[in-house]
Parts: sequence; structure tokens; C-alpha cells
Amino acid sequence: MRLLRSTDLALRVLMRLAVAGDTPEAPPTTRAVAAAMEVPYTHAAKVVAELQHLGLLEARRGRGGGLALTDRGRTASVGSVVRAFEGDGDVVDCEGATPCPLRSACRLRGALRRAQEAFFASLDPITVADIVAEPTGPLLLGIPGFA
Repeated sequence: MRLLRSTDLALRVLMRLAVAGDTPEAPPTTRAVAAAMEVPYTHAAKVVAELQHLGLLEARRGRGGGLALTDRGRTASVGSVVRAFEGDGDVVDCEGATPCPLRSACRLRGALRRAQEAFFASLDPITVADIVAEPTGPLLLGIPGFA
């Protein structure tokens, strides 16, 4: 299974903000995060808006503004973040423009669904705080433009 670019970016933004809280510098802006991660600003802005909607980060405008991880964001399950961005649709599209002729008796679809759920379930106990614990957090702070 391959994550969507937005899911990958959401996880990296959360990690970025989790370690940014450990530094005395001003909170990063969406523009600064986009530049540091080398993604288009518009893509970063959409991901930040969704993370804000999920209550995982706060975005403040103006002087002294920027992005900050919420308590909920720090304790968020990686599985719940991945689910929120990936959705819970089927891994394969059996009903698409050309429906699969096996769809009424296919066992593969159910097996893939169970595998997808096992993937999410394996990420459920892991929190954002867990993925930035040592040695990752200090390493993240050492990446130019990341802290």
C-alpha cells in the first residue's frame, strides 16, 4: 500500500510541529513548512487546513502567528491520521468504469480489506509523540530548514 502525498505530508507536518515545540524559535508558518519540505504552498495549505479541521494543529495569522501542534495533535494516533487522509475506501476499485466480472463472488476484495485494516490497526497504538521521540526528534531538529 502506498500513502497519498497528502497523507505523507500530514505526518511530516505533525512531526515538524512536534519538534518545533521543543525550540525557542517562533512557530513556523505554512509557507515555511512548505519551503522546508519542498512542496507547493497550496498543497501544504490544504493539508494544514485539514489538520486544523481535525483539531491536530492551530494556525494563527498575523504577527506572532504560525502553526502549533495541539495537545490532541501530540497524542493523535498515527493510524487515525492515516485513516483521515487516506479514507476507508477499498484498496481496489471493483465497481469502476469497467466493473470486475468477479465482483459478486470475489474473495480477493475481502482479503485486501482485512489487510488494509491490519495496516491501520498496526499504526493505531503509535502516537505523533512516539514517532518524534529520541533519536528521531533531535535528528529532525538537525535538518536544515526543518526546525
